[in-house]
Amino acid sequence: MQRHYSPLDNMIDRFDHGLRTLFGKPVTTDRAYPAENTPIPKLTKQEQRHAAGLMRVNHAGEVAAQGLYQGQGLTARLPEVKEQMREAAIEENDHLDWCAKRLDELNSHTSVLGPVWYGGSFIIGAVAGAIGDKWSLGFVAETEHQVMAHLDKHLKKLPQQDQRSRKIIEQMHTDEAHHAETAIGAGAAELPTPIKKVMGIVSKIMTFSAYRI
Repeated sequence: MQRHYSPLDNMIDRFDHGLRTLFGKPVTTDRAYPAENTPIPKLTKQEQRHAAGLMRVNHAGEVAAQGLYQGQGLTARLPEVKEQMREAAIEENDHLDWCAKRLDELNSHTSVLGPVWYGGSFIIGAVAGAIGDKWSLGFVAETEHQVMAHLDKHLKKLPQQDQRSRKIIEQMHTDEAHHAETAIGAGAAELPTPIKKVMGIVSKIMTFSAYRI
């Protein structure tokens, strides 16, 4: 017998997910760590700080993605869209876990502004889902496209010898492309240009802040 969850049940579940994302161990697909069989590179202190800054930005982006997916899943109308959000969120948790692990290897930390990224994205996702599933999926597709652009830049900015970080980012890029294609295939609407530009501005603010703190 399938259980039907009340709005309160769903809110509690989303709150638990947020706590796991920010402070605990997120649920993952248990895929292998992409950098597992890659030698540990020798980095100067400056290179190490730079690589850590880039991976901290990537981790912050994944925190924001979790907020977006959870907000959308809360207000999405169609069951298949809710399920798609749930599956994508679990795959994105892999990225969250990989970035955190790489930051630990680099003797660094995740962004202290994580709750801000999560909370803001949750609200955006919930509003998008409430407007309509095609717009919610449109936000997913555009978000993934912007994330892919950031990852491309990071691959160019990474110290050449830091192949461990590179392996992680390459796998993330592959997954993000898949999520974007899935959203488009499910009927994502093309977002208006002004909204895309605002998303880009917000992304730049997050990138600037997360790289440093």
